[in-house]
Amino acid sequence: MKAHVLTSHSEKPYSYWIKKNWYYHALIASLYRSFIPEQSRVLHMRCKNGVLLAAVKPSFGVGIDEDHSCIAEAQLQYQEYQFITGDFKNLSLDQSLHKKFDYIMINLATMESDDVQMLFETIHAVSHESTKVVIDFYSCLWEPVLWLTQKLSLRRPTEFKNWLSLHDISNFLSLADCEIVTKDRYILIPCYIPLFSWLVNSFIAPLPVINRLCLSNLIVARPVPKKLNKQDYSVSVIIPCRNERGNIEAAVKRCPVMGKKTEIIFVEGHSKDNTLEEIKRVCALYPEKNISYYVQQGKGKGDAVRLGFERAAGDVLMILDADLTVAPEELPKFYNALLDGKGEFINGSRLVYGMESEAMRFLNLIANYCFGIGFSWLLGQPIKDTLCGTKVLFKTTYEKIVANRSFFGEFDPFGDFDLLFGAAKLNLKIVDMPIRYKNRNYGTTQISRFRHGFLLLCMSFVALKKFKFK
Repeated sequence: MKAHVLTSHSEKPYSYWIKKNWYYHALIASLYRSFIPEQSRVLHMRCKNGVLLAAVKPSFGVGIDEDHSCIAEAQLQYQEYQFITGDFKNLSLDQSLHKKFDYIMINLATMESDDVQMLFETIHAVSHESTKVVIDFYSCLWEPVLWLTQKLSLRRPTEFKNWLSLHDISNFLSLADCEIVTKDRYILIPCYIPLFSWLVNSFIAPLPVINRLCLSNLIVARPVPKKLNKQDYSVSVIIPCRNERGNIEAAVKRCPVMGKKTEIIFVEGHSKDNTLEEIKRVCALYPEKNISYYVQQGKGKGDAVRLGFERAAGDVLMILDADLTVAPEELPKFYNALLDGKGEFINGSRLVYGMESEAMRFLNLIANYCFGIGFSWLLGQPIKDTLCGTKVLFKTTYEKIVANRSFFGEFDPFGDFDLLFGAAKLNLKIVDMPIRYKNRNYGTTQISRFRHGFLLLCMSFVALKKFKFK
């Protein structure tokens, strides 16, 4: 869709318009800061005067723009960063950009570009395997409003060449070998009205349906990664176990060997049925298997998983519940999805295939469906099953989640929400892996439906505040 052609230049410096529309620019800066951690390596395409690049506080920041006056202003004000006058088409040829970036900011550049596909294609030259691209652009619904505010000299005269939908951007990304990680809409009132603007933008704008009226569309994307050699990586399978004596040997016998080496780590949780003794017996019985065990000091599956991950030596970390309701034979599917680049966090989903009759109680089933719907909205990624115990990720990725854990706290009894929230905060692509959920053959569930359910609900409200009601 083509926009009206408006004046393309302004006699006033860019800083003038930032001061004039300070509230909107403060919201955009806050939004980018919520997606880009401080001390990241950041490239900003169409950086204007560098104010948004400076707002995210990169350890190494580079801005590029064709506007000589904006670049001159940026170089004068932010001497700690590098600014280049030029076009993104020559990005890969610039000798100063040989190093790769953690984040690439494309703030309204899709609306001003002559070739959006080429804009997205250029990011491959300056990206590594975990680079994320943060893109924001205006909703088509706001075209008349923005046209009028420019006519009234309330905002900087700009030539918007393209008014693109979320579908259009998604299609351009796909054509450029990139894919969407998450997407959302923000800012219902871009001007400052004391208290009212904050209430509406924080609590009303995020709501479904109303959200479609927002000014800014925001997408986090990533270059499609290359497939990795599956024989180059080692695997650690973490099996938290409490009162699971009857499942220990079966878990060892049925766990497949993946990658160049697979280790099995049992984390025992003060069992009353001699589970620890059974683990010791199985270790002696299968010396050819790479098995180790630890006794957790704390309580709960989440604490056990954290201990197992801390002691793991593998490149890839996997969680396998000791009740074996998720078959160990399913684990290679998770491994392949991770190494093939399908996602950065592979999350098991029990709610796709039909499950065995006694695998999940009815109230648990309803709660899982509700959490799935809520989390898909909260995190901006489709997640069918939040509480499936089987989750797979690289150890390096987990270490980044650990470093950021204080953002949510450590009160998740199972560790599922802790990992999902951490992955979403890092803008990781979360992919559901459908599995068949089996009946338990030994022991009873460790879950207290109402006590644990209430705690998980409280954690969901914490995430609601962190992700939506900012």
